[in-house]
Amino acid sequence: MQSHARQREDAAKTPATVAFIDIAGFSAIADVYGDAAALDVLEVFENMVRDALSGYAPPIKWIGDEAMLSFPEPETAIQVLGTLLQACRKEPRLPLTRAGLNHGPVICRAGDLFGSTVNIAARIAALASPGQLLATRPIAEAAAARGILVRDLGMVALRSVADEVPLFEIELAPSADPAWIDPVCKMHAPYSSYRRAAPDGPWFCSPQCEGAYRRSPQTYELPR
Repeated sequence: MQSHARQREDAAKTPATVAFIDIAGFSAIADVYGDAAALDVLEVFENMVRDALSGYAPPIKWIGDEAMLSFPEPETAIQVLGTLLQACRKEPRLPLTRAGLNHGPVICRAGDLFGSTVNIAARIAALASPGQLLATRPIAEAAAARGILVRDLGMVALRSVADEVPLFEIELAPSADPAWIDPVCKMHAPYSSYRRAAPDGPWFCSPQCEGAYRRSPQTYELPR
């Protein structure tokens, strides 16, 4: 019986590049500015995802502020996410995003995707820092072939995944400077448009974010 079930599972699998992308500061925006402000940000993000996917399949699903996307191969994922992430970086109403990609066999069922490929992509996205895209080797190789900057991060342990996974950072949009990331809402400030409220320490986009940070800095510590 187990052998028959395995054969059915293998027959149902198809290769796909799975991506998860979310808004890094979404929960903090809801907490500091209120649910209405957070929903406004989410609407901007949803529209940008739809625009980037024009001509491609729509998102598999939305999980709060996180979109789960699927593409037939890494090259298409790189093309679409390159457009999306660069647009997100230029949008002043949107905080930094985080993204994780993985390629491998998936099971399609009732309009959703299942399997270890999906699980690993989700774990990778959760590991990404604000403004960062992390991916496994097939996506990194496809990006490098197009002349896109790729950084080898080595073998990385992922939660609930037995074996370490080789991970790569792919620069589809300009890298975020940690010194100019608001630690609360994860907005990123261009040097030409902003200046610090204080000569050192974190940069804040508003007095509300600064107040939230001063009350509980440990809540908003950025990954090192």
